[in-house]
Amino acid sequence: MRMVADPRVKDVGETRTEFLFDIVVDLDPPLDFGRGPSGRRMLFGSAGGRFEGPELRGDVLRGGGDWALFRSGGTMALDVRLALRTDDGALIHMTYGGRFTTPPELGAEMADPAGRHRVDPSRYYFRTNPLFETGAERYAWLNDIVCVGSGYFVECGIAYKVAQVA
Repeated sequence: MRMVADPRVKDVGETRTEFLFDIVVDLDPPLDFGRGPSGRRMLFGSAGGRFEGPELRGDVLRGGGDWALFRSGGTMALDVRLALRTDDGALIHMTYGGRFTTPPELGAEMADPAGRHRVDPSRYYFRTNPLFETGAERYAWLNDIVCVGSGYFVECGIAYKVAQVA
């Protein structure tokens, strides 16, 4: 059966992205809250880190983190809040949700915190949707953009390539 296109649907062009920054977040040892009604809750706290791109660069501050929920099907739902301080002293609140899915054949490799950073990120799905909030005039443009991020593991933490949706 052929579907009839809704006449209200418009061509808005392709979704484009522009590189914003790379970010590395060092992690504290995780806190395991156990399995609750929605899944297994863990906190991966931020121990610091660094971000850098053409328009902004600086440090990831301690105290934020990912209140991750491991769902029954194996996907981890991210719930992250981070504080960033630019090299010129501005504070930026970064939040993002996302999904991390490990194929079953990678289960043992990804469960090893000492070695999972060696697994090729193209072998798993780790995507985020960063948003920002700041009162700093120089970076106020961040308040009005939507981003996407591709995550991967690094030694002692995680990293993302973050792009602005144009």
